[in-house]
Amino acid sequence: MDTTVYQPIPGTPPAQGTPAVRARSLTKLYGKGEATVRALDGVDVDFEKGAFTAIMGPSGSGKSTLMHLLAGLDTASSGQGFIGDTEITALGDNELTRLRRDRVGFVFQSFNLLPMFTAEQNITLPIELASGTVDKEWLATLVQTLGLGARLTHRPSELSGGQQQRVAIARALIAKPEVVFADEPTGNLDSRSGAEVLSFLRRSVRELGRTIIMVTHDPTAAAYADRVILIADGRIAGDIDDPTPESVLAGLDALRTLEGDPADALAAGPTGSTAVRA
Repeated sequence: MDTTVYQPIPGTPPAQGTPAVRARSLTKLYGKGEATVRALDGVDVDFEKGAFTAIMGPSGSGKSTLMHLLAGLDTASSGQGFIGDTEITALGDNELTRLRRDRVGFVFQSFNLLPMFTAEQNITLPIELASGTVDKEWLATLVQTLGLGARLTHRPSELSGGQQQRVAIARALIAKPEVVFADEPTGNLDSRSGAEVLSFLRRSVRELGRTIIMVTHDPTAAAYADRVILIADGRIAGDIDDPTPESVLAGLDALRTLEGDPADALAAGPTGSTAVRA
């Protein structure tokens, strides 16, 4: 049975525990007066713990804005964003800095590795900067899971793009964050290296129990996730469970075909029929 779902995301947390990340009426405006751009328009969405979720949408849809607000990298115009039970939209600059350091990991399109450091030094850098103690057992688990054992003494210039991104993933996970935000993590990689990195992200969720939220424009990349959130015109426009490249493409096509209110896309499946959860 078709598992593609096009329906509004509930505005209340699920009964079974608090989501890892959630948004409530989250809005972001740019400009003033007639020049105002509503980049995010009252979004309500939950992201489950221990799940790999992809956010997709057309260029300018608001997908990156949503991630930046939920990660505390930008400030909302109105509404609320939460990591666990903490309302990040109510935090000051110093509190946000501590939250990002202690509870959030980041993986970006550019690897952002320090060229003079070895792979291992880049991985443990967040712990060192926080004057903490590296959990050697956890480090060994990450190294084994990400296949970096033979590369720890290499500097970034001695690593392939895929290997550098795996180092960046290990760095994002070393402090055991509650959630990892990945912004186009395969954007600078060839298809083989990209598939390798996406497989390791999925293993990080399934074998290490991490929560990952990824923004991507690539339906093949999104298919590695457990769930895909579709966004258009700053609003949630669809939700695909157990995605495949085909179901993601069909969802994106529905957004392009049904112009106007993104809510029109919620009731229509890829062929125009109502899609139901299996």
